[in-house]
Amino acid sequence: MQLTASLVLYNNARSLFEKAIASYLAGTDDGVLHVVDNSPEPLQSTWFQHARLRYLHTGRNLGFGAGHNVAIRQLSDEGAHLLLNPDIEFDADVLPALLTVLEGSPRTSALMPRVLYPDGEPQHLCKLLPSPVDLFARRFLPSRALREQLSRGYELRDLPLDRQSVVPSLSGCMLMIRTRDLLAINGFDERYFMYMEDVDLVRRLGDRGETRFVPEVHVTHAYAKGSYRNRRLLGYHIASAIKYFNKWGWTLDRTRRDRNRAAKRQLSA
Repeated sequence: MQLTASLVLYNNARSLFEKAIASYLAGTDDGVLHVVDNSPEPLQSTWFQHARLRYLHTGRNLGFGAGHNVAIRQLSDEGAHLLLNPDIEFDADVLPALLTVLEGSPRTSALMPRVLYPDGEPQHLCKLLPSPVDLFARRFLPSRALREQLSRGYELRDLPLDRQSVVPSLSGCMLMIRTRDLLAINGFDERYFMYMEDVDLVRRLGDRGETRFVPEVHVTHAYAKGSYRNRRLLGYHIASAIKYFNKWGWTLDRTRRDRNRAAKRQLSA
């Protein structure tokens, strides 16, 4: 199965994004990587001259989803496409393993490996489709114990690690997608500038096939959680959440109900 990938940059440290580039190129012999640079001034790296890398400087901050769409619009409908964050690093065996799962699972539209912090601690990126309570109460409730209780359920922290699971919401930091399904839904919804765009994308991919968690392989993600420390980023996050619920429903959302129930049943299987 042919693999392509896209990486969106915005004033990222070269020491960080070069690890992501090196990881991808080491994991595939012929896969092309599209690098979309949204920085005001072009970033510099000798990797940008690599024969399998296509570098494009847009000169303006299009946002995460719109940046990836620049690359997605150049794809054919065969194979698989990888969404890659600049702060991801992984071993060379990860991509072949994910491709094997995708090739062997015709009903699967997208899959995500296990994601770890640099210190080896797990990141809880397998989630239910969010409700307003999941996004707002977990963030703003004064009780830390109650926030933790809500997070444990929403983040599916008890998912088994000895087998794959179908999960309704996966992170876009490292997501492999069947290309024909990605093109069929026209990539990202560009109304989201930051945050929630991957939740929306994976939800729509779930209309076409399974969205699967593959814990057999893992990647390292230097996850910053910027909106927890920066008020401007928090504003982007809230605005995107409002757009998401206006689009899919604040209280009545049958797809959310059905997919979340199915995901929870796997916890006791």
